[in-house]
Amino acid sequence: MRVPVLQSEQFDFVKGEVLLVNKPIDWTSFDVVKKLRYATYGAKIGHAGTLDPRATGLLILCTGKKTKIIETIQQGEKEYVAVVKLGFTTASYDTEHPEENPKEIPELSGEQLEKVLDKFRGEFMQAAPVFSALKKEGKPMYLAAREGKAVKPKVRPVFIKELELLSFEGALLKIRVACGKGTYIRSLAHDIGQELGCGAYLHDLQRTRIGSYQLEDAWELDDLVAELRRLGEEHKRKFRKPKDNQ
Repeated sequence: MRVPVLQSEQFDFVKGEVLLVNKPIDWTSFDVVKKLRYATYGAKIGHAGTLDPRATGLLILCTGKKTKIIETIQQGEKEYVAVVKLGFTTASYDTEHPEENPKEIPELSGEQLEKVLDKFRGEFMQAAPVFSALKKEGKPMYLAAREGKAVKPKVRPVFIKELELLSFEGALLKIRVACGKGTYIRSLAHDIGQELGCGAYLHDLQRTRIGSYQLEDAWELDDLVAELRRLGEEHKRKFRKPKDNQ
């Protein structure tokens, strides 16, 4: 990824900026927002689409008046590269919970895998993971799931435009997914495992695109924070409105 340089005469966080960040693993999307708010002296910042803590990749942040276009950005097509591990499941459908339900992985040809993947191309109904922030009856489902309560997953229509098999080696299935808003790649991984009869969960996930915004143009978080600090006190006025105007 290339590292851009913020020119002090070209940016204004109050008028609004769109920042592309490569979210580190084990950071929540809001962790990134808080980090940048601190680095920009409390600038108004919001993100355009959550990434799970265990995922990495493109996170878009908007500042100032550009926060008004967050919803528009969120409607853009998403693209991911995912690694699915066969032979086990997890309660969260990813690596946040331990492996369980071990099963033998059957001999699978490329043709057999394509036949299964084809079931998830186009529009279909998808059950969201119970360990997710998706709300049911006004409350995030993960709250009840963490308490050990039985949770009936929320089912919604989703659309997968492209589902490409990149590789299959050992227990690891690597795929590229281009999809619409609201698609859970964790659920996709789990459902693929159910179709194969051996179980599966999402082992790795990287978001590579949202609409026309590409991961290759994103900042590494530490580089962006360092660049903001380099600009320093001299340009603080470009980060937030004066108090008497707030």
